[in-house]
Amino acid sequence: MPKMKTKSSAKKRFKITKSGKVKAGQAGKQHGMIKRTNDQIRKLRGTTVLKDCDAKVIKKKYMPYG
Repeated sequence: MPKMKTKSSAKKRFKITKSGKVKAGQAGKQHGMIKRTNDQIRKLRGTTVLKDCDAKVIKKKYMPYG
């Protein structure tokens, strides 16, 4: 069987930590900042760790060797 390829879009959007968790950028900060509170904007900075159910799909389908 040939090797599976990693999806290029997943490579750019996700990182896998040493413990096997999947890190991704926070959602909800591309536009519409005027209607968000300063607390919301502050919490949306940086990255977040995905839930296990979402991370399983990313690792299995999109990043098989990650």
